[in-house]
Amino acid sequence: MKLSDIIKNCGVLAVQGREDVEITSVTNDSRRVQPGSLFIAVNGCGNDGRAYLGKAIENGAAAVMYETDSESASPMLPDGAASAAAGFVAPNPVPATEGSEDGRQAAGTSGRSLSVVTVKDSRRAVAMAADAFYGHPSGKLKLVGITGTNGKTTTVTLLYHMFRHLGFECGLLSTIANYVGTRRSETANTTSDPVTLNALLAEMVEAGCEYCFMEVSSIGVEQQRIAGLEFCAAIFSNLTHDHLDYHGTFAEYLRCKKLFFDGLSSKATAIINLDDKHGEVMVQNTGAHVVGYSCRSAADHCARILEQSPEGMLLRIDGNEVWTRLIGAHNAYNLLAIYTTALVLGIPQDEVLVALSRLEPAPGRLETLRGPKDLSVVIDYAHTPDALENVLKTLRDVAPDRTLVCVFGCGGDRDKTKRPEMGAVAGRLADRIVITSDNSRTERTEDIIEDIRRGLDPAALAKTVCIADRREAIRTALLLAPKGATILLAGKGHETYQIIGTEKRHFDEREIVLETFKTLESC
Repeated sequence: MKLSDIIKNCGVLAVQGREDVEITSVTNDSRRVQPGSLFIAVNGCGNDGRAYLGKAIENGAAAVMYETDSESASPMLPDGAASAAAGFVAPNPVPATEGSEDGRQAAGTSGRSLSVVTVKDSRRAVAMAADAFYGHPSGKLKLVGITGTNGKTTTVTLLYHMFRHLGFECGLLSTIANYVGTRRSETANTTSDPVTLNALLAEMVEAGCEYCFMEVSSIGVEQQRIAGLEFCAAIFSNLTHDHLDYHGTFAEYLRCKKLFFDGLSSKATAIINLDDKHGEVMVQNTGAHVVGYSCRSAADHCARILEQSPEGMLLRIDGNEVWTRLIGAHNAYNLLAIYTTALVLGIPQDEVLVALSRLEPAPGRLETLRGPKDLSVVIDYAHTPDALENVLKTLRDVAPDRTLVCVFGCGGDRDKTKRPEMGAVAGRLADRIVITSDNSRTERTEDIIEDIRRGLDPAALAKTVCIADRREAIRTALLLAPKGATILLAGKGHETYQIIGTEKRHFDEREIVLETFKTLESC
């Protein structure tokens, strides 16, 4: 594809060199540059991509793009990249500007071409360039995105499985993993970078996928990773305390979520939870058609919990009763969002209700392991105050007579303000508490534990123990739990690793639980 076609919507300020040069790949990672690549230097959080321009040029980039405030008609490379470009010449080179230093222009004498593009906003530019290079793949399938603090992973994962069961080829972009049909790949972020995102969407189109269900994070929106994507539907689940380490204030967190809906086209549908006070705020400026759902009041689509047990719950949805294997009020909302989305996408109601009854919980979401002494160990990703409260309330509701033990920690180098709040939630709802590590990263686990303890009143502290080693914390909780107890392991969920310092170590809670069950059986 020609450079001119790729940069058409990138907010270009200036181009030096030929715009008809053939581009064979687009990347924002200098290590992946090959001859023929367009390298886009993205200004990231604490990392300026322009520092890697020289490396990209050395690796054979046919063109480079970077952000600048200058609107000069003859862009000049930053000092660090100038020497790397000194031996290259752009076909039909633009004359050097008067007074420019030798080697500062993207021109030289070796004959290898190099085009230099400057843009206003590198984050938006990389998304628009990737969208163009891969042929606007989001417009060739039905892309459904969900944003909110909690419920994103469960909702998109179950939508993916539902539509596959209904006979459709689908893609999934989630916190747990990405899927192109049945082919799985790992994911590093809730919302991938724009190049990875568009490459995966293009693979889905090539594989014949009709739908893609995608998590959309507030950080992904703010960093413009979804710029250029065409959504046919967008779901808002809820908004509670999270990511304030990044956004700074709750108002900014809300604003970034809202930007997702502000950017929808008139052809799209915005599906919102009307029971969350921020639901209607999300769609104040959207051009999309709005559909609301509720478990408490009148809405386009409504649900009520009729019965609940550890095995599942009976819901009434729009007047129809359906038994589901998921439990908890928060999952009633997730299932109602799924039901509403399926109807919006044109699936007949009776087919949707049958499909809902067949759904299994997403990995690491209220995942239950049963063991000796009639113990139930529940693994859940709950890592915000609201999510922890939802899970603890659910476990209390379905098994009110069981002793409820909560094992949890908080991530290091992340929002510190939620730590005492999570401590307060556990103190109010659990019978016993074990505070431990999560992904401590570069913080001291003991400091994180102390932050959590600040949210506990004296009565809660009396039923709390602190064990920094998460493996030992889990073992202790199980070994000392009374017969018939429910033990919640919160925060890790689907993760099979733990990050301590900068090291990512294998850590699978399921393995630890099963090993401890064997110890209990031998006692």
